[in-house]
Amino acid sequence: MGQQQDGTGGVFVLAGPSGVGKGTLVQALLQRVPGLFVSVSATTRSPRPGEVDGIHYHFVTDAQFDALVASDGLLEWARYAGTRYGTPRQGVLDAVARGRTAILEIEVQGARQVRSSLPGAVLVFIAPPSFEALRERLVARNTETPDRLEARLAVAREEMAAQGEFDHVVVNDRLDRAVEELVDLISPNDAAEKHPASFGCAGSADDSAKV
Repeated sequence: MGQQQDGTGGVFVLAGPSGVGKGTLVQALLQRVPGLFVSVSATTRSPRPGEVDGIHYHFVTDAQFDALVASDGLLEWARYAGTRYGTPRQGVLDAVARGRTAILEIEVQGARQVRSSLPGAVLVFIAPPSFEALRERLVARNTETPDRLEARLAVAREEMAAQGEFDHVVVNDRLDRAVEELVDLISPNDAAEKHPASFGCAGSADDSAKV
């Protein structure tokens, strides 16, 4: 899936503001594209109702996250409102070495770090149809206090202004259409061969949001 000529796989980053529907798109991609590897992020926040450790996130303590950072165990990491999120490095590199296409569902600052550490990664920005539509989605999700909701929306404005930094922009106005666009990007002999990945050192940490 998305293999390069040397038999290694590619890396696709799906980034965008909190509440834009990245997780839903990733689940749809898993149903459409065989063999995808989806990285499970580590986070220091507590699980939300229905979330399962190791499936939705790796839920870790602050001390465990510190150890991951110190050991260069994260491909990228970011902090938002006192909570840290990061992409475990080894799982992604192992999947790519086995010829699988890796999907990273992260935020904009994390995507910038991946761009630095994996120059061949394909960065896709998932955009809402409008800022007001994004606000409505976050309100309907009902998982944040009013203060945290406004903080996420403030970060979202900044992230939406960064779309020009990405290789592709997919507007998630209709799920079926957005999924089709992503399938076209990730399909064999397409984007991964056009953007050969090189795997170097980790990106540095910075402040950002994470779903």
